[in-house]
Amino acid sequence: MYDLTGFQRDLLYVIAGEEEPHGLAIKEELENYYEKEIHHGRLYPNLDTLVDKGLVEKGRRDRRTNFYTLTRRGRRELEARREWEAQYVEL
Repeated sequence: MYDLTGFQRDLLYVIAGEEEPHGLAIKEELENYYEKEIHHGRLYPNLDTLVDKGLVEKGRRDRRTNFYTLTRRGRRELEARREWEAQYVEL
């Protein structure tokens, strides 16, 4: 997780919070959070990076739509990150 950008970490959290979200659903969630448009040129290369790193799996819903899920490694990395954060932030 240490080598991911903040945007990539946010992608992991959105994917973890949805059931097999497709790219546009992820885009909408992040646009709501960031309060600005997320361009395809930013979204999809970062999703591909997460797939290449083995944190996210990409599946195909139909010829035009892919969906994304966390891998076991992706879940472990998110859990480790949350534990690390909890050392410093108590809510």
